[in-house]
Amino acid sequence: MYKSLEKLCEMEKETGKPFWKIVQEDDCRERGVAEEESFAQMHAMYTAMREADADYDEERRSASGLVGTEAKKMRLARESKNLLCGDFIGKVMEKALRTSESNACMKRIVAAPTAGSCGVVPAVLISLQEEKGFTEEQMTEALYVTAGIGGVIASRAFLAGAAGGCQAEIGSASAMAAGGAVYLLGGDARQIANAAALALKNLLGLACDPVAGLVEVPCVKRNVMGAVNAMTSADLTMAGIMSRIPPDEVIDAMRSIGRCMHEDLRETGKGGLAGTPTGVKIREQMAGM
Repeated sequence: MYKSLEKLCEMEKETGKPFWKIVQEDDCRERGVAEEESFAQMHAMYTAMREADADYDEERRSASGLVGTEAKKMRLARESKNLLCGDFIGKVMEKALRTSESNACMKRIVAAPTAGSCGVVPAVLISLQEEKGFTEEQMTEALYVTAGIGGVIASRAFLAGAAGGCQAEIGSASAMAAGGAVYLLGGDARQIANAAALALKNLLGLACDPVAGLVEVPCVKRNVMGAVNAMTSADLTMAGIMSRIPPDEVIDAMRSIGRCMHEDLRETGKGGLAGTPTGVKIREQMAGM
């Protein structure tokens, strides 16, 4: 697994191979599988993402009753043309809700990179495929790009909220999605890494503060923020706007911030929103159920 986005950029320049292919070859070496098997497995994961989106139940709520049906509300608002963000971003928001709500309702999802951030990458990639008509092969290649970014973040910092706060979950997912989007839009490795840096920078310091310890509030709605942030980071990059801080240094900054966070802000369900009067009340109600 690569430990540097800079190294991936250098590899693309040295070999002439695209970002996704370098990641795939590394996966094959690491797991001892053929390229065809690796590609089939990655395509299966993308298919599972699309199935999770398609299988969303608009009437189903989580066991706690805290989340569910929000994606339906977003769909209705989008169809009524009441969204300031417009129809396309509305679709991205809706899909982020669909997948993350499905997770809370114990349906099948792909952790990308975690269950709590599972709605970000699918929302961005599936929406782009539907909007632009990308092939299944191109989408699978984009998923390799997201995986490569996630692998670097995992090796340099962390992906779990318990280790680094929600910046490590939603932040990483947003960085991964931004890079995948830029790949689909024709960006090279430098642009892919830049989009990841911009997305992660925007979410540095984000606490992991699940109310009642459940991956529901505020997690589900943060998936929406992460997905939209990924789209804006991709647009910034394709417009030629670059991060002043190198991508690897942004990841290192995330690690440093995570280590400085009090444990109450790292998935314990004690601090932040979980520690508000309402958050405490919900926790007590859940404990009495």
